[in-house]
Amino acid sequence: MCGIVGYVGSRRVVPILLEGLRRLEYRGYDSAGLVYQFDNQLVRYRAKGKLANLEAVVDEHVGVASGVGLGHTRWATHGAPTENNAHPHTDCTGELVVVHNGIIENYSSLKNELTAKGHVFTSETDTEVLAHLIEDCLQGDLVAAVRAALARVEGSYAIGVLWAKEPELLVAARNHSPLVMGVASDACYIASDIPALLPYTREVIFLDDCEMAVLRKGTYSILKVDDGCPLEKTISVIDWNASMAEKAGYRHFMLKEIFEQPQAILNTVSGRIVPDTGVVDLPEIGLDPAAVNNIERIALVACGTSWHAALIAKYWIEKWVGIPVEVDIASEFRYRRLLVNERVLTIAISQSGETADTLAGIRRAAQLGSKVVTVCNVVGSTMTREADGIIYTHAGPEIGVASTKAFTCQLAALFLLTLYLGQVRKTIDPVTQRKLGAALIDVAGVIETELPRLQAEVKTLIERYYESKDFLFVGRGLNYPIALEGALKLKEISYIHAEGYAAGELKHGPIALIDRDMPVVALAPRDSVYLKVVSNVEEIKARQGRLVLIGTSGDEHLSTLTEDVLYLPEVCEDLNPLLYTIPAQLIAYEIANRRGCDVDQPRNLAKSVTVE
Repeated sequence: MCGIVGYVGSRRVVPILLEGLRRLEYRGYDSAGLVYQFDNQLVRYRAKGKLANLEAVVDEHVGVASGVGLGHTRWATHGAPTENNAHPHTDCTGELVVVHNGIIENYSSLKNELTAKGHVFTSETDTEVLAHLIEDCLQGDLVAAVRAALARVEGSYAIGVLWAKEPELLVAARNHSPLVMGVASDACYIASDIPALLPYTREVIFLDDCEMAVLRKGTYSILKVDDGCPLEKTISVIDWNASMAEKAGYRHFMLKEIFEQPQAILNTVSGRIVPDTGVVDLPEIGLDPAAVNNIERIALVACGTSWHAALIAKYWIEKWVGIPVEVDIASEFRYRRLLVNERVLTIAISQSGETADTLAGIRRAAQLGSKVVTVCNVVGSTMTREADGIIYTHAGPEIGVASTKAFTCQLAALFLLTLYLGQVRKTIDPVTQRKLGAALIDVAGVIETELPRLQAEVKTLIERYYESKDFLFVGRGLNYPIALEGALKLKEISYIHAEGYAAGELKHGPIALIDRDMPVVALAPRDSVYLKVVSNVEEIKARQGRLVLIGTSGDEHLSTLTEDVLYLPEVCEDLNPLLYTIPAQLIAYEIANRRGCDVDQPRNLAKSVTVE
């Protein structure tokens, strides 16, 4: 979970590396470093902590006339977040450097072997082994040495390599960690993610596992790592632009992305649903009607926030399509005995399309004969390339580590999928299909209208709660996963301990925690389980719990239970999760902001979990 950026071209490299690292800092911010070629030498700088510390060190080098370099921002796996463990790492000669994202699983045995040969290590990282291993294989041909070294590596990697004796050459390779090339008429780029490339080019090439890129100024070649055979790769054009990854006047990326949700939902739905009929068209889903009708069971596989989206999709699909649905945390799915075959549809949900556990899970499912569909936000990501079908969310780049607009776009995409499955299997009648389709489109407008008011009310409300040490979030039915999501958001960015529960579970243990110091956020829309939720809220009030209620406009009963009520307009019950997640996000954001937390880059977290 690190960020890599590299450049070979005619422009000054240091500003390009720093700008790329700024756009990748969400991937890791324990330390940062860069290296550039100058006068047949490698000039390297590293700093502990956030990128600003590195910028302070290299400020005087911004104008250096070098056109080749690598940068790295780290999220620590092996070795503490220190300057000594920061990338780039060098070999014994100091003439070869490596930046790396991933985990070298057999680094210990390799390190012992290399130490016995006289190599001297100066860090605690697994990455440094790569530098020494390439050095050990190097006999005048850097590309051959990298290939030989990688043949001995077990694990995941995305790497960039420079050698002082070939000053206009950059070598990159990947296996189970993301790496994308950017191409222009006079330059080549590499990066861990698209935002780093957007200021310079929108023409990209996505490297696949066990592929290597050999980059020189304005030229490149792509090879297979194992046998060195050349490959032809398609150039993709990204429809994001650089301004989409800027804050646009908002204090934090997270707040900007919360306010972008109405448009992002519409972008995800647009062109895929006919408003007058509700008919859904998913041309990239990769399932013909016969395949849809042969589905006996669906496995939804995801991690974190995406897993919460999967939990909601289970309610929708079982209700409207009548297919049994299992929801698995990807890291558990991949390690148990899977009862998956050709009549089971596996659906992976991932913002990045690079989540290591989810990737491993769908690969296992595919081996067992299952068709795989990916719900993803990143065009050309590994999951989208390996799946049989795709449903892209069109959230645009999401920079804040805590997912907001990617989550609601996943919900929109999964509701579209539900309507599509019901349409093909004829389990939803045309009148209902039209109503549900219209409701999905309408909910984006409701969110846009309510957001400014909700933010103002939440900002006032949290003054009574931001110093709390613990929170409970509760809900029932479709809103139970939103309770989980609200608790996750709060703990991610404010560091307050928070738990989400199905409200009916309170009496089975959690109610013991409730006292006058315990805030409880209860989702209580007027829906099919409203009376049950109100009963649970009464139990909390009887035990002096501090209640924050989120309910339907006009529900005066809620105001008799607490003065802290956030009201939302009534929408189609099935779409309540999209609407009710908004105040939950705002509560987390405003509390974290009030506590002075680093909202966009919370400690110990990175945006894309590309290592297990």
